[in-house]
Amino acid sequence: MATLTLRAVCKTRHARQQVLRDIDLDVADGEFVVLVGPSGCGKSTLLRMTAGLESITSGDIRIGSRIVNQVEPQDRNVAMVFQSYALYPHMTVAQNIAFGLRMRGMTPEKVRERVAATAQMLSLDALLERKPHALSGGQRQRVAMGRAIVREPALFLFDEPLSNLDAKLRSQMRAEIRNLHTRLGTTTLYVTHDQVEAMTLAQRIVVLNQGRVEQIGTPEQIYERPQSTFVASFMGAPAMNLLYGRLSDDRRHFDVNDGPRIAIAGARDSGAAIMAGRECVLGIRPEHVMLAAGGEESDQQIRLPVDACEMLGADNLAFGSLGKQSLVVRLPYHRRPTSGELLGVTLLAGQLHFFDAQSGRRIA
Repeated sequence: MATLTLRAVCKTRHARQQVLRDIDLDVADGEFVVLVGPSGCGKSTLLRMTAGLESITSGDIRIGSRIVNQVEPQDRNVAMVFQSYALYPHMTVAQNIAFGLRMRGMTPEKVRERVAATAQMLSLDALLERKPHALSGGQRQRVAMGRAIVREPALFLFDEPLSNLDAKLRSQMRAEIRNLHTRLGTTTLYVTHDQVEAMTLAQRIVVLNQGRVEQIGTPEQIYERPQSTFVASFMGAPAMNLLYGRLSDDRRHFDVNDGPRIAIAGARDSGAAIMAGRECVLGIRPEHVMLAAGGEESDQQIRLPVDACEMLGADNLAFGSLGKQSLVVRLPYHRRPTSGELLGVTLLAGQLHFFDAQSGRRIA
């Protein structure tokens, strides 16, 4: 195993298109770090640069104590699992898993021993003589993982490995990947655009946006204290409500642009003091918009007209309008408002977030 260190890593393509800008990242020995962000943000490029499949324009990539900028991929002691599985169709499962070991000149006895142990770990024992076309998507992905595991690398790199699987298989494979990391403890860098994968697998998350790092933190830190409106809107299902407006001087009301005045019962966040009387963005998670006791509008609640409601099983999402802006409320499963209904709601003061209206950065 090894650490992974990136310092001021940049990637520029033709026509001076800057794909990645000044990426700094430290991955501890045995840590599971997830890179997450929208399509085109540079996360797969960063992974391929770490693997040596793409060159870097500037900066340093260090695996353990060695700078690997000029080191060939096969000499970096990393193993990569691709989205497309990349299995050899004419080879059996056993041959696919063993391929890298044979290319390195390992003895047949040692290869058989390694393949058998890996197959047992991934429950592939009964499939070793099958070829990829006879396997399900989940089985093919386990073979691809087996081919990486059998090498016993210092670093695992996963490039959206579950994106081709259906929802049920993705859930199962997330559990398998999590259990494998617990057993093997290999340093892992994992790329996904799926925030559920990021939140459930990661020890730390790196949120990328347009080639830059927006925030690095534990899943709890990312969710509970987003450092920008981008992170707030990207992480969470549904996304955090973001309301543009002005916080009153007494910090007890928020005037939504082209909308109503919302009572917020005295915001305690230190950012509220800074933004009092100024244009800002108020953020609140849908689960922190609370149904008010009683049905009458008062200083402590607003009437939210419901536009639509989505039933999710364990709970419901109500979509309402505040002037030209929207507010989403998470409700218990037994409360399902109809379109046009008015909900009395309040915002939980201890869960308010404030962001600068211009930069989008958190105010604290």
